Amino acid sequence: MLDVYHERITAEKNILDYGLFVCFFPQLVSGPISTAEELIPKIKAPHKFDYRQGKEGLKQLLWGMFIKLFIADRLGLYVDTIYSNFAHFSGANCFVASIFYSIQIYCDFAGYSLMAIGVAKTLGFNLVENFHRPYLASNVTDFWKRWHISLTRWLTRHIYIPLGGSRCGKVITYRNIILTFLVSGIWHGANWTFVFWGVIHGILLIFEKVFAWQNYDEKNLYVRVARVGLTFLLVNFAWIFFRMPNIGASCEVISKIFSGFGSLDMAPFGGINNIFLSLIGMLILFLKEIKDEFFNDRFLWLRKPLVRWPGYVLIFVLIIAFGVLDSGQFIYLSF
Repeated sequence: MLDVYHERITAEKNILDYGLFVCFFPQLVSGPISTAEELIPKIKAPHKFDYRQGKEGLKQLLWGMFIKLFIADRLGLYVDTIYSNFAHFSGANCFVASIFYSIQIYCDFAGYSLMAIGVAKTLGFNLVENFHRPYLASNVTDFWKRWHISLTRWLTRHIYIPLGGSRCGKVITYRNIILTFLVSGIWHGANWTFVFWGVIHGILLIFEKVFAWQNYDEKNLYVRVARVGLTFLLVNFAWIFFRMPNIGASCEVISKIFSGFGSLDMAPFGGINNIFLSLIGMLILFLKEIKDEFFNDRFLWLRKPLVRWPGYVLIFVLIIAFGVLDSGQFIYLSF
């Protein structure tokens, strides 16, 4: 409707094509958010089965299932145990739970997006990429170029730019950033925690603009690693407000981390097997993210069928044998 109003596209008169666009099941529930100008022409175009596209879709589907069922849902067992009884655990446990939740929500939502994109691809539809290794971002501005990319694009197009974007001076630009992230928080739910989470990110983006940190391209490896680590910690602490039921509980968790760190209670991990499987899953994720980010044109031997196919089989076996298959719905279905 907004695209038609702003004359980006003409109104769709075919009720069947419009209905399929609105109800297109791979992206219906939680995205990625495709625009009408992207998806409707693909709906109208004739489709033939493409083996390469279908194979790529199945690979994305498999990886999405792995990071959701093997990583996110297993970490969720620990996160739920700690956050539901945080008063009885040390700050060390709360800190580990915050790290695990950051990984959990990423693997949960990126897993959903990859499954949706993969299923759509097997049907002949190429949906927009929704996540691009966000935890390797070197600043919060870069993080939002990598996290829920389709939502960031929607907010930019329909909130930030209509407010004036960055065309009306610094003060108005900062106002527009805060309002855009305020809408982003409200988008996720009618709770002050989401509003506070959005405002935190808005303030961080303004801070980076004031000091021009979002344009800082660091070539030194150690400084880059430090910036990635700092960005992750800032995003990580903001996720605490996103996860907890109210701002008071969020502040209590953060207070325990900084004032009562204590020792790490291993009981909530659920035994050595769960610890081992969690570490294996996070290590596989970390190595793949690093490889895709920095070494995508190297290690070409990994693309050989004799290497790739055993890898696919291993991932499938890990999902079936050790995936948490009864953990319930996706996190983002609640928003």
